[in-house]
Amino acid sequence: MSQKLNLGWWGAVVLGVTLSAGAQEKPPDFATQVPLSVSGEGPWYRLELPLSVQLKARQTDLSDLRVFNAAGEPQAYALAREPAQTRENRTLNDVKWFPLYNSADATERAPSVRVQSNTNGTLIEVQPPSQLEAGEEELRGWLLDASSIKAPLQQLILDWTSDRDGFQRFSIEASDDLQHWQSWGEGQVARLTFADERVEQHEVGLPGQSARYLRLLWSSPQSAPVLTSAQLESANPRTLPLPLVWSQPLAGTSVKAGEYIWQLPMGLNVQRLQIELSQPNSLAPVTLSGRRETSLPWQPLTSGLLYRLTQNGQDVVQNELQLPGQTVQQLKLTVDERGGGLGAEAPTVRFAVRSTQLVFLARGAGPYTLALGSATVKAASLPLSTLIPDYSAAKLAALGKATVEGGVVVTPAATAPTVADTNWKKFGLWAVLLLSVLVLGAMAFSLLRKPAVKS
Repeated sequence: MSQKLNLGWWGAVVLGVTLSAGAQEKPPDFATQVPLSVSGEGPWYRLELPLSVQLKARQTDLSDLRVFNAAGEPQAYALAREPAQTRENRTLNDVKWFPLYNSADATERAPSVRVQSNTNGTLIEVQPPSQLEAGEEELRGWLLDASSIKAPLQQLILDWTSDRDGFQRFSIEASDDLQHWQSWGEGQVARLTFADERVEQHEVGLPGQSARYLRLLWSSPQSAPVLTSAQLESANPRTLPLPLVWSQPLAGTSVKAGEYIWQLPMGLNVQRLQIELSQPNSLAPVTLSGRRETSLPWQPLTSGLLYRLTQNGQDVVQNELQLPGQTVQQLKLTVDERGGGLGAEAPTVRFAVRSTQLVFLARGAGPYTLALGSATVKAASLPLSTLIPDYSAAKLAALGKATVEGGVVVTPAATAPTVADTNWKKFGLWAVLLLSVLVLGAMAFSLLRKPAVKS
């Protein structure tokens, strides 16, 4: 019995020594350290993680991210980020559209109208000013009724009579009462003939906000086309993604004519890609592919039409592609050379990923340091609801703020001692394990040699 107890005691000793050999993580264990400054009311602080800092990580899911206090003690933290495979619950809505007329020589931008609606705010009739005589009016735009859509608006899809070809630009304004209008930027649609093929652009991105009415006023040309269809795509507010953050310009390589490749710093869930079109009058149908590793086959991601054309003395540019958000580390753009191509050298690109927010619980004295850059550490983040017991979106917005000091990432210059210390830890751990195995082997051997006790 005592021999069994001795074996158990030695096993406990071995386990205890093994656990103690794995020392608690310290800032020098990470390749990059970023000083943080905090403001507002704690003890929780929220940091909008800059993309330049994210790219210092060694693990795609940011498992190697930590926050330390002045004493080098790790802080509890959580990450709020968009999962790679999240899909928005989008709905396509057909809406009513009403013409907006004005006199051909009118100087005011927005036509005045008389509007009739029911008690729910749904438009019944939109009439031009009574002073307009027959033959004087000109179609300047369209009023869309989105009063039945309760979710934020993500995309506008238009179709129009086929006799209006070329590019069309218009302003987009939103209102809830038809009196006060807020600018939502500009939209652009197109219908072109290219290499005996029809190329059409019907979709216009919207800012993801709610509105009861949209007003579209044409600027180039000034007269609007006759619409045949108007649709608005909305998304459930609970699934709205975080905002996008854009990278610095990234150079690529030209593999062969009409084919370009870019290597990303790490595997990223890319949402959009912006291609530099340096030459005027460029027109290029393209296909974009991606992959995680060089050994894997290319997977098609999206296709589209890129152009930079001069119209009425102004450049009309479409240089962005929307991606499905899957993780890629290499991108390949294949260009239809019938449009003239994009040149012998690969254009620079900028990519966008979803913003990531870091929330940490400050324990101990500051200053605090953000550390990342380790290929071996395991994930240590908590769910937001665990880190903040009474978590809510409103409380998250009211937390104290943390920022990267000076916006500069600081990488320790003396990395060799860190590697050496890590190697000594590994050597010490293996030595302890080897010694323990030898001790256990010696004890087992002595038990086997001891003669059995006669009863």
